[in-house]
Amino acid sequence: MSQFFQIHAENPQLRLIKQAVEIIRQGGVVIYPTDSSYAIGCQLSDKAALERIRHLRRLDDKHNFTLMCSDLSQLGEYAKVDTSAFRLLKAHTPGPYTFILDATREVPRMLLHPKRRTIGLRVPANPIAQALLAELGEPLMSVTLILPGDAEAMSDPYEIRDRLQKLVDLIIDGGWCGTEPSTVISLVGGDPEVLREGCGDPAPFRAE
Repeated sequence: MSQFFQIHAENPQLRLIKQAVEIIRQGGVVIYPTDSSYAIGCQLSDKAALERIRHLRRLDDKHNFTLMCSDLSQLGEYAKVDTSAFRLLKAHTPGPYTFILDATREVPRMLLHPKRRTIGLRVPANPIAQALLAELGEPLMSVTLILPGDAEAMSDPYEIRDRLQKLVDLIIDGGWCGTEPSTVISLVGGDPEVLREGCGDPAPFRAE
């Protein structure tokens, strides 16, 4: 049976954030709110937790996970960011965007695209997600909480508890979340390319 923490959406309680991070560090799988939808995540490099998430979401080994980062400085440890990419990232983070970039050697191989050394990275604006990342001190390995057979992400923390309390270690109730995933932008090899339209406005990344 998972734990269920009700954390204030604007002023997260540090005591609960510390407890949540301890669960993550002990190999836990956690559901938490972002500025797009709820996400499911685990500690970077935790292969057993990663496989639990794959099983829950029924993902194959080609599905890309996202590294949730606390800020651009942390993002820069895990991705190669040139000057033009940095300008775009600075203008649109934190926010509901996932950026595909060439990965550095800091990224575990199991997270990389099987044919290209790329990784998705994101800096969320949600205060609970930010508090978790600040306390953890490293990115969270995450995917959107869309269950097999569902058309959109789950948004109601009580429904999440009803359906998943036996399958994860912690559910963070941060209030109602949206149902759209983030907008995905590739910054690999030249001009930005919109790979998926989500709740982030794709207009700034389209060629004029």
